[in-house]
Amino acid sequence: MKYEDPRTVVSTEWLGRHLRDPDMRVLDASWYLPDADRDPKAEFDAAHIPGARFFDIDEIADTQCGLPHMAPPSEKFAARVRSMGIGDGHQVVVYDGAGLFSAARVWWLFRLMGFRDVAVLDGGFPKWRMEGRPVEDMPAIAKIRHITVRRQEHLVKTADQVRAAARDDATQVVDARPPSRFRGDEPEPRPGLRLGHIPGSLNVHYAALLNDDGTLRSKPELESAFSGAGVSLGRPVITTCGSGVTAAILDLALELLGHGRHAVYDGSWAEWGADPNSEIETG
Repeated sequence: MKYEDPRTVVSTEWLGRHLRDPDMRVLDASWYLPDADRDPKAEFDAAHIPGARFFDIDEIADTQCGLPHMAPPSEKFAARVRSMGIGDGHQVVVYDGAGLFSAARVWWLFRLMGFRDVAVLDGGFPKWRMEGRPVEDMPAIAKIRHITVRRQEHLVKTADQVRAAARDDATQVVDARPPSRFRGDEPEPRPGLRLGHIPGSLNVHYAALLNDDGTLRSKPELESAFSGAGVSLGRPVITTCGSGVTAAILDLALELLGHGRHAVYDGSWAEWGADPNSEIETG
């Protein structure tokens, strides 16, 4: 299935047609877990989609809170994005080097800041390269442009809000981590975290939403993945994962399905699993 919605997901064909549009801005948001042994910035410098800028989710973040790549203050986000030449009236397309992994996080971050014209590139850089599309190693020339930030607080949740949701049958907490980590059978990639999941939460592994080539599955398949895990698409959803990255893939899929009441628990297991006072379940 080819997605061509400039506010959620676009295909490589769509971007190929629009790449030279004057108001198009492309971002490489590649990020990997430490055990992947990959350097996203070095890979970007070696080859990227023409005109792309690199979006560092660890730096364009709240670096004072002690948790990984938490959403930055609005002022910091605006300053960093403005310096990349992105602003009001631009169409933003975000991709990553895994196919679809960290790009959805930046899609969600732009939406959190009130920016609607942003989409994820389906299949990301691997699909772009496989199709023989152009790449370059030149840095983009950025002209500063004003951006209006209107933070949408309903799109992000805190630990206290998740605790309340865990006691409230009206809101569902859905975890994007692999089943083995959700159950507590496998160690977390970050040391010092307890094993298990938020009490009452459901598990939809983000990989269950993807095809083998890193593209999103069809809408009926996405809906089936959620419903098969016990998620009701008629009720609000808070998504979570290890550190708020793959939770955004679930958010992206929910948005594609027309689900309008979803938010990301930004601290995710990096916060919950480190707090000895947070209740956990295993199995």
